[in-house]
Amino acid sequence: MPELPEVEITRRGIAPALRRRTITAVTVREPRLRWRIPAGLAGTLLGARVRAVRRRAKYLLLECDRGTLIVHLGMSGSLRVVAATEPPGPHDHFDLAVGDRLLRLRDPRRFGAVLWHAGDPARHPLLAGLGVEPLSPAFTGARLHAATRGRRAAIKHTLMDHKLVVGIGNIYANEALFRARIHPRAPAGRLSLARCERLVEAVRSTLRDALAAGGSTLRDFVHSDGAPGYFQQRYDVYDREGAPCRICALPVRRIAQGQRSTWYCPGCQPR
Repeated sequence: MPELPEVEITRRGIAPALRRRTITAVTVREPRLRWRIPAGLAGTLLGARVRAVRRRAKYLLLECDRGTLIVHLGMSGSLRVVAATEPPGPHDHFDLAVGDRLLRLRDPRRFGAVLWHAGDPARHPLLAGLGVEPLSPAFTGARLHAATRGRRAAIKHTLMDHKLVVGIGNIYANEALFRARIHPRAPAGRLSLARCERLVEAVRSTLRDALAAGGSTLRDFVHSDGAPGYFQQRYDVYDREGAPCRICALPVRRIAQGQRSTWYCPGCQPR
């Protein structure tokens, strides 16, 4: 699933093609995504002017002069800017035309979303309960420490709780915990303030490095121009079971946490 770096890279890629442009056509080929694309959306969007392209957590917000189009890439989605003459592929479910260019949603597994909200997007049910942005000044060690007091859940699960902090999926939670030298099963409520501060900085550095590398391309994610990301070449632990740790050379281990795999180094991240 595309995580925060991939969604932010997508935002940066599509924004120049859409910002201050008028929507000239809308094509819905398959409305049955995670939530059905609203009936009549084409009529609502036709003639609307895109004022800004923003991101909240893993949601892309196309803010128009009459409301906001909310897009989620789901498990396998990608947004590309292509020529209006480019024929659609079998998984190209939604097109937004701005003159001679198209914003095209490709989603093979159809877990993405294209929704409309006429009011303040921050009040939409999908966005209203979201936590702090991890790259914002509001995400601090003190805030994480205060929010985790009394929590018995493992710190990896806590990092992926979007009501606390948004956008940190499985890949970057694994990588940030390695950088912070914290075991993924450590109870969140037992982390000291110093360790919380170290973890916050590790989250930030991991996400910034991923952004600089163009995100991670594991299955379906590509940039808006079709190019892949390269951060997967720099993983320290994610999907490296049995490979030597880049720091201490001990083999990386994999465990199951909930329904997900977790990778860690037993030498650098002792229990």
